[in-house]
Amino acid sequence: MTAPAFEHEIEEPTGLSHPAVSSAPGTPSIQVGTPADMPVPLPRRRQISPPNAQKKSTRLYDRLEAFISRLSVRDNFWRSICSLIWLPLAFFSGLTIKQLDTDTFAAILPFRRFNRNWYRAMAGGALLANSEIAGGAYVFGICGGDYTVVCKNLNYSFLRPCYGPAVYRMRSRENIHELIAGGTEFNLTLDLDILQQASRIGEKDKRVGKCEAVFHVTPKMHHKVKAIRKQKV
Repeated sequence: MTAPAFEHEIEEPTGLSHPAVSSAPGTPSIQVGTPADMPVPLPRRRQISPPNAQKKSTRLYDRLEAFISRLSVRDNFWRSICSLIWLPLAFFSGLTIKQLDTDTFAAILPFRRFNRNWYRAMAGGALLANSEIAGGAYVFGICGGDYTVVCKNLNYSFLRPCYGPAVYRMRSRENIHELIAGGTEFNLTLDLDILQQASRIGEKDKRVGKCEAVFHVTPKMHHKVKAIRKQKV
């Protein structure tokens, strides 16, 4: 004997209806139990510092830069300290600058081991490189810390070997004070005479080279104005 089969019918609760399946081609099918709302992670937002903090940091940087610029042209001691950090060649070469008269400045390059070559003469690279440093220090010393000085062109002519300290005598072709009073950027041409310092009293300095250097001088305010224009674009 077989047990009678009982069929149980499950009634669905009223008020709930399954979504109708569309028969249109390309229509995504929705199955029963598929969650309607899925948690989607939000995109990361870039943290932007407030404008007040940016202005404060910019002002602090400008004040620090102006202070160091004024300090670097105060005397040879602070010039050597700043050159040790930002211009090691000038520090180890021992270049010093002094004013001879109102229009003439001189830089002295000592005859030390760092500046000599293998046959005990002043190295040509030392004479050439320190020509740019001497000329730039001369222009920067007159203009002050509110300007940037960049060498655009440098022509050096070697006349004879140098077997002693080298003296750079610099003169400007243009009136640098009138150009500064104009308040705009300008080019300045320097003529440098490189002399071997006399070793005995009564002897004259021997001319070992000559140099022509062109420097471009720009007020720092112009750089700030250009930076502000780039930010607005």
